[in-house]
Formats: sequence, C-alpha cells, structure tokens
Amino acid sequence: MEANLETGMIISLALYFVVMLGIGLYAFKQSTSDVSGYMLGGRNLSPSVAALSAGASDMSGWLLMGLPGAMYLFGLSKVWIAIGLVLGAWANYFLVAPRLRVYTEKANDSITIPDYFANRFADNKNILRVISAIVIIVFFTLYTSSGVVAGGKLFENSFGMSYEVGLYVTTGVVVLYTLFGGFLAVSLTDFVQGCIMLIALLVVPIVTFTMLDHPVMETLANASYDLLLISPKASEVHSLNMLDWFAGGSTIAIISALAWGFGYFGQPHIIVRFMSVRSVKDIPAMRRIGMSWMTLSAIGAVLTGLFGAAFILENEMPINDKETIFLVLSELVFHPLIAGFLLAAILAAVMSTISSQLLVCSSSLTEDFYKIYLHREASQKELVFVGRISVALVAMFAIYLAYDRDSSILDLVSNAWAGFGAAFGPLVLFSLYWRRMNFAGALAGMLVGASTVLIWIYAPITINGGSLSSVIYEIVPGFILSSIAIVLVSLMTNEPAKEITTLFDEVEQEL
Repeated sequence: MEANLETGMIISLALYFVVMLGIGLYAFKQSTSDVSGYMLGGRNLSPSVAALSAGASDMSGWLLMGLPGAMYLFGLSKVWIAIGLVLGAWANYFLVAPRLRVYTEKANDSITIPDYFANRFADNKNILRVISAIVIIVFFTLYTSSGVVAGGKLFENSFGMSYEVGLYVTTGVVVLYTLFGGFLAVSLTDFVQGCIMLIALLVVPIVTFTMLDHPVMETLANASYDLLLISPKASEVHSLNMLDWFAGGSTIAIISALAWGFGYFGQPHIIVRFMSVRSVKDIPAMRRIGMSWMTLSAIGAVLTGLFGAAFILENEMPINDKETIFLVLSELVFHPLIAGFLLAAILAAVMSTISSQLLVCSSSLTEDFYKIYLHREASQKELVFVGRISVALVAMFAIYLAYDRDSSILDLVSNAWAGFGAAFGPLVLFSLYWRRMNFAGALAGMLVGASTVLIWIYAPITINGGSLSSVIYEIVPGFILSSIAIVLVSLMTNEPAKEITTLFDEVEQEL
C-alpha cells in the first residue's frame, strides 16, 4: 500500500514539475531578450494572469501550511489574520493598483519598486534606490527561506526524504524556470499554480467534512492541544476554546492579526504585478478575479484547519507538526494520484512565491546595484545575464537560512511581511496620493519603518516577560511611525521640485 501511495504521488509530482519547466521554456522563447521583458513581461499581462499571479505569489506555503496549522491548533481566534489579509488585498487593488500602473510608466518607465521611488522623487544620487534595494534583499531572503522550509517539510513528511534534499529539490526547480523564463515564466506558472491551490483548498475541507461522524462544533468544543499534537512545544501549549473568536485575544491581539492587511501596500512581489498588467482599464477585471480567488482560498484554508482538527480528534491520531495538517489530510483521505496532486498544490504555493521573490531580488541586484555602480553602459543581454546569476545567489543564501529546521513558516513570513509593510507601505501610499511629499520624507519613512520592525523583532527588550512582538505585531508600530516620519520630515524640509509636482499632476489627469 505504502509503495502504491508513493508511486502515485511521485507520478503526480513529476508531471507537475515537467509542466512548470515547460512553461519556463515557453517564456524563455517569448520574452527574455531585454530587461523590461525579463523583469515585467513587457507590461503585457492579461487581467486574469496578473490577478492570479499576484494572488499566488502572495499566498505562499503559509496559506496551505501556516494558516491551516494556526487554525488547527488555536481555532477561530486565528481567523482574524485571514480577515485582515482579505480586506488588505481589496484595499490594495483600490488604492494602489490603478495609480501605480500609470505612475510607474510615466516616471521614466520604472521596472522595479526602487526604480519607481528614485524616479518619483528625482533621486539623482540613487540613495533611495540603494536603501530600498537593501531592504528588499534583507527581508526577501527571510521570506524566500520560509518557502524553502515549507518545501523541506513537504518532502520529509510525504516521501521520507531528508529535509535537506527537500530544500534542494524545491529550490532547484524554481531556480531553473525563473532563471530562464523571467517574469513571464513566473507569472504563467503562478497562474497555473493559483488554479491548483484553489482547487486543493476547496477539495480538502469538503471531502474531510464528509468523512466526519459527529457535528464539527461538538467535537471542537472539547478539543485540547495535547489531543492534537504528539509533543507540543512550549509556544503551542494553551487553554483556549477553539470556537471562541476572541479567545486569548485582547483587543491588541485582534488588531495585530487584522494589521496583516496593512502589509499589502508595501509587498514588492505583489505590487509589481500591478505594474505589469496591459493597461489601467484592466485593473477592475483584475480586482474581481483576484479577490474572488483570494476570498475562496482563505475560507478553504480556515476550514482545512478546523475540519482537520475535528477529523484528528475523532480518529485519535495526533500529529507531529501543526503546519503539516493539510499534508496529513491529503494522504489519509485521498487516492495516491490525487494526494500527489494536492502535494503539488503545496509545492505550487511555495514555488510561486519563491519565484516571485527571487525575481524581485534579482531585479534589485541587477537594476539598482550592478547597473548603477558596476557597469552603467551594460547591454540588455548583459543585464539579463546578471539577473540570472543573482537569482542563483539569492536562492543559495535562502537554502542556507532554511537549514535551521525548527523555523516556523508563519514566523518567518510574518517578520518579512512586517518589514516590507512598514518600510514601503506608507511610502507607496503617500507617494501616490500626496503632492507635497519629498525625497527627505520618503527616505525618513523607509528608514524609520524598517528599523522599527528590526528593533521590535530582535531587540532584547521584554514587557512583562514577553517579547515586543508578542505584545503587538511589529507592523503596527512600524507603519504608524513610518507615516509620521514621512509627514513631519516632508513638512519640515523644502517643497518638492517643480518637475516632481508636474509629473504628479500629469498622473492625476490620467486617472
């Protein structure tokens, strides 16, 4: 039986890998001769591809592992994260997408987010560009390693391979198609991966629900952590009622969870999708597709965790790691071929995010370091080559970080998410809507946001014995302080130059 199981799963996964690499090859032939093609797909994506690509690159392995894991152990008190994210994504489509699409094209055809900041504030000395590129590379490497950890856990749990081999297989396939096909490959693979993830997140909870013998609510009312996990860590021991939305949660805890939504405004790998869509007229269609996908996926992830907990309690089969509940259900409930497809869904989630992040890192290293400091006159061909080398380098570093096998996917993601949300979120919003904002304000906002998050995570400061992050999620102070810094410093320093305000007015007229 075991052999059949493995064979079925390996067949499904092998098929999935072949399709991904095939898409990479197709994109390689289509769009990689110049940097705009390699990094933005020539700004020619259809709304459906752009929307699912934004969704899939956003919802990494944590949608199929981190969030169901949190729901599985803590119940409804963790649902606020999902609500915050859906609201944040919706606000992002309304507030950022249309303006950013117009502004990046008008501001000297900006290809990367640092590129946009430099052109928006006429930063001739490239100070903004370099600092934002450093922020991107620091936080993305953390973020990418969360995906690699998810891949390692998947191969270890499902195939009995070593965790390390899992890291290399996951990263290897992603690096190959990103390396060759660039942004178009990443976006097309994201589209396919987004479809796979959605199907998986709807199928698993529905089938699990049909296999339950008792009403879910009754079962979950008597749940406790020791019946769900074989050997819980200290952070997993709790006495919360799984059905209580407000369990263990003060108002601050709920604000922290909802504040995940603020992160959207500053995620380079998501907002770059808004820059790549065919035209600003496509954004409403993109929003409808993207939000439908996201809402259904988030509901599916929440229900996977809750129904999974009920199934495990009924059958008295506690598991080792809460973040593997989706994997466990896939193997227990489905035929091996379908289980293989569902595992491919997790890989899809992981890979879609890693590929987007590798590409954004690579575009920062290429456009914002190499081209400016090392070789200003570099040809398009040379820049694409450097972009490929950068993809490989960032991937190797992410693997190195992922070697710490105790890393929680959700923790890694939450740190990186907060870093971007605080460093770039207020900066993106104010730069699109406030005419008086200037270079000094932008620089202050970015530095204050990024450093607040880093201090909050790593400073050895405790309140009542708990870390700062356990009191309130670091994005809240980071976002607030960054916004204050932007406003105060902009008002205390000179008004922006005429060319900057003229460009702002031109964008206003187009919208």
